[in-house]
Amino acid sequence: QVQVVESGGGLVQPGGSLRLSCAASGSFFSADVMGWYRQAPGKERELVATITTGGRTNYADSVKGRFTISRGITKNTVSLQMDSLKPEDTAVYYCNARTVGRIFEYWGQGTQVTVSS
Repeated sequence: QVQVVESGGGLVQPGGSLRLSCAASGSFFSADVMGWYRQAPGKERELVATITTGGRTNYADSVKGRFTISRGITKNTVSLQMDSLKPEDTAVYYCNARTVGRIFEYWGQGTQVTVSS
């Protein structure tokens, strides 16, 4: 059984920063790709950023230059540094861990990020 656990959400003022962390546990699971997605009220879940084991990253246009995704030294961990936050970044952020071809794919429960003055 693989569990994906996020942490680091909260309330921040516009222009502020937050750092999200995620760990996927499972003795025999090794994620090829880890990433972050978000879902705002009344909207569909959307990609924020992904990173491969080789370090290749992919970002949504809306967060380029403001968010940075990185993989931890520990296996199956990933972080998302979010700077210059805007109210439109408010959403539930979900961590995703998957193998190539999405043969195995797991989601976290989500962590709320609220950007408001």
